[in-house]
Amino acid sequence: MIRLTKAAQERRWLPIRIKELAERLQISTRTIRFYEEKGLLKPDKHSGNQYRIFSENELWRLQTILSLREVGLSLHEIKQALAHIEEGNEGELRHYLELQRNAMFTGWLELKQLIETTDRMIELLDEQKTLAPEDVFPLAESSKRLREIRSRKESAWNFDQQASSYDDRVRNGEMASGARVRYDQLLDHIARQLAPKAGERGLDIGTGTGNLAGKLLAPGVRMSAIDSSREMLKQCRIKFPSLETRLGNFLAIPYLDAHFDFAATSFAFHYLSPEQRPVAVSEMLRVLKPGGRLCISDFMFVDETQKRQFLTDRHQYDEFSRVPLSEIEDYAMLASLREELEAAGCDVSCEAYSSLLHIVYARKP
Repeated sequence: MIRLTKAAQERRWLPIRIKELAERLQISTRTIRFYEEKGLLKPDKHSGNQYRIFSENELWRLQTILSLREVGLSLHEIKQALAHIEEGNEGELRHYLELQRNAMFTGWLELKQLIETTDRMIELLDEQKTLAPEDVFPLAESSKRLREIRSRKESAWNFDQQASSYDDRVRNGEMASGARVRYDQLLDHIARQLAPKAGERGLDIGTGTGNLAGKLLAPGVRMSAIDSSREMLKQCRIKFPSLETRLGNFLAIPYLDAHFDFAATSFAFHYLSPEQRPVAVSEMLRVLKPGGRLCISDFMFVDETQKRQFLTDRHQYDEFSRVPLSEIEDYAMLASLREELEAAGCDVSCEAYSSLLHIVYARKP
């Protein structure tokens, strides 16, 4: 059952013909007929002359169609969204819109990269009065590679299936990968170190069910949280209704530049591939304001020496006995992460919380 908004109820247009509807919405009658042919509109027909008669219900549908087309949804997606709305399942519409917002942010970031590449080519042309292939080709390849990295999935883990049981597991100190940690104590420690202040905006990346974001919800602090799992975010919203949640990931954070005073992520960074990690670091710094604080807590090796030693003596580390070896081998290098952050001009400090669990703090210049 479609529910009209208050504004629509106040207007309450009487049934009208197609020409009048087109004039009121400033579209062509051809556009209306197109949506009718596609099965998105089903106007009544006058019993005598067979003229199309559009009711308030069809008016609402057409306004919704036009709005969803404006943000780029396909006709198939719009048809599904309308069906869900009529069934009272507005959550599906939210999901479609969030997917579309993600696509738009990814496109925007790719466009920014293309603009930066073009600007650099113009600079080279002004400096050298020519564009040598050995200068231009690496720029184009770098832009292409970044676009390809963003298009790849963040990880192969299906967190939607784990959402309902996730909190029970972490309360017992077991992460999704099987590693065992002092979970709550670590999140409390991070919250104390970040020390959110009234008036600040914060972001939790890879929030899961919102456990870290919830601990950062200090009075007067506006917290946002993103995750690539729809079901995880559903659990998060149930637990913390005041949190702003968005579907998103490290590689295209769905916020504009310099939006947050601090950002944090816990037990999510290690799911990124080595080539995705620099992109993720760049994205986290992008959404921070100048002077913004960043905290990354996750499993990492200090360097290659520690990695070799750990893999040799792995049987001594009981807390990682259930973690697949392939996942451990892909853990990030603390030294490399620190180098990336310092290269971006950040002040960086690191804290070893356990054998492989490290906390990296950075302040954006």
